[in-house]
Amino acid sequence: IHPDALVVGGGIAGIHAALTLANAGKHVYLVEREATIGGHMAMFDKTFPTLDCAACILTPKMTAVKSHPNITLWTMSDVVKVEGYVGNFRVTVRRRPRYIIEELCIGCQECIEACVFKEGKASDEFNLGLSKRKPVYLPFPQAVPQVVLIDPDTCIEFKTGKCKKTCIEACGDRHAIDFRQPERLETIDVGAVILATGYQTFDARRLPYYGYGIYPNVYTALEVERLINAAGPTGGEIILRDGRKPKTVGIVHCIGSRDENTNRYCSRVCCMYSLKLAHLIKEKTGAEVYESYIDIRAPGKGFEEFYNRVAEEGTLFVRGKVADVYPADNGGGQLIMQVEDTLLGVVRKIPVDMVVLAVGLEARADATEVRRMFNITCAKEGFFLERHPKLAPVNTFTDGIFLAGCCQGPKDIPDTVAQAGAAAAEALALIDSRVVELEPNTAYVSEEDCCGCKTCVPLCPYSAISFREEERKAAINEVLCKGCGVCVAACPSGSIRQNLFEDEEIFEEIEGVLSHA
Repeated sequence: IHPDALVVGGGIAGIHAALTLANAGKHVYLVEREATIGGHMAMFDKTFPTLDCAACILTPKMTAVKSHPNITLWTMSDVVKVEGYVGNFRVTVRRRPRYIIEELCIGCQECIEACVFKEGKASDEFNLGLSKRKPVYLPFPQAVPQVVLIDPDTCIEFKTGKCKKTCIEACGDRHAIDFRQPERLETIDVGAVILATGYQTFDARRLPYYGYGIYPNVYTALEVERLINAAGPTGGEIILRDGRKPKTVGIVHCIGSRDENTNRYCSRVCCMYSLKLAHLIKEKTGAEVYESYIDIRAPGKGFEEFYNRVAEEGTLFVRGKVADVYPADNGGGQLIMQVEDTLLGVVRKIPVDMVVLAVGLEARADATEVRRMFNITCAKEGFFLERHPKLAPVNTFTDGIFLAGCCQGPKDIPDTVAQAGAAAAEALALIDSRVVELEPNTAYVSEEDCCGCKTCVPLCPYSAISFREEERKAAINEVLCKGCGVCVAACPSGSIRQNLFEDEEIFEEIEGVLSHA
């Protein structure tokens, strides 16, 4: 078994798993597709229910990843190919250029100041388009690694080739900027893989009756997180797009969750982060806050107490699903939330200055691609499927590949960290065992009888069957075989057999049973 491990995804799950393995003395490759690690948690202001500063918890762990001698961190990178099997995976990683030489950049950011764009003109992805950035930028002040990157889609040098290159002059003798930096492919060998690829938030534009993308003062919860954050686009002020402070705010629960038309499952975190936002909005603006909910689900440690605290602070709860959001006819720029109050049995039309949509969590758009690459299974909702929901919650049906965090299903930060630790422990146990135990009921090919028809090759759900062109015979990798028997049943020549299920054994069992009939 190869002693190294691979962690795919640099959110809090990937960070915790990588540090756990590295602290146990294993070398870890941490691969992140974005320019910085931190994931969604880096965008939060506070965490529920304790209202701890998210950055204060996360950034020390991010720094620990960068400085740990046992962790190789690759950002701007994607896994493109996976070969091998448990204990011996060969993984190809594509490292996209950031057009900055990481080893030479000291993070001074003088190139950003010197850029010919005096003001940002490109949409800032980290702030969800609520602010602008320059073509050369750092995603956020605490980004790890502390290395800027150049966006070729907005940089004049890439678009026209006629830029003054003031950034290169500012960089000076460091020579860290390289406009010709190529894409690289790295091949690594690892014994275990932990997938911590995270989630994406539901796109509220899919439900146009909530007005997101139509009315400027309808926000998603994550956008409000950035407004609240002191390092966000407004310096921590909650203001509307026209600069006014909201006096009334409506928070709508279950956008893209518990809905027959979108996702039927509960996203588990929306109720609690909505309560957190209600508290922070009232604290910062003194606004009147309405929460429209289906059910308040607060099952975690300290959750119910936090719910009661927010209610005592004066947040107004309306049990019912918002049916429509539309402009008020008073000319004051307000919006009307139309909701059926199921407790009072009436339809209410609540005027608010700001609507916050508590969007649910979804599997990433590339989850199917990742599933195929690592030969694992997805549940019907798109999240990666664990081997057993109770007895093997971090294992997959492919030995040596483990799951951590929201790629397996929606969960909050404590559950994510707990699962990441469990995945790291499973990977560590596998690597330290130095041997792989196999089930005895694997299939094998009788080469004398194999006709080389290749019928079995595409049928194997575990990619355990290969075809040797020289001998014109099929071959089964017993390490990958799970003994499902599909190939045995499909083989037209009967050349594939299965240990413990040989024809002679089965006939003897039948005779034994019938002898007592």
